[in-house]
Amino acid sequence: MERTFVMIKPDGVQRRLVGKVIERIEQSGLKIVAMKFMRVSTELASKHYEMHKGKSFYDGLIKYITSGPVVAMVIEGENAIAKIRKLVGATDPQDAAPGTIRGDFAQHIGRNIIHASDGEETAKREISLWFENEELVDYEMIDEQWIYE
Repeated sequence: MERTFVMIKPDGVQRRLVGKVIERIEQSGLKIVAMKFMRVSTELASKHYEMHKGKSFYDGLIKYITSGPVVAMVIEGENAIAKIRKLVGATDPQDAAPGTIRGDFAQHIGRNIIHASDGEETAKREISLWFENEELVDYEMIDEQWIYE
């Protein structure tokens, strides 16, 4: 099983979309193996977005992600990274298909509700930034036999 990092950003929390986002993840057959509601420190935000340092939008991104609480999660399932990316939709909500989280709830690229790791290496890096190994919970869902062959 594959694991990926997902974060409901401050706009998703402020707009009371946490339950709807989690519902879509769970309904897709994926499971949550770690979750926390938290405020992001400037230090953590800087590490998370270090690849954007020096870009024109970097300072605004750090200010935004630290402006309110977020919900950080580790999601597990077969092909979890690709499945979550498809569920989330395009980064720019204007390009996101209806039925995706961003396509249904977001209006602007700078306030696009959710972050999801874009690949295996990114997922490993982000999970280790946001969670300690002890916070990841291994368990079996009772319906896994009906989800996976």
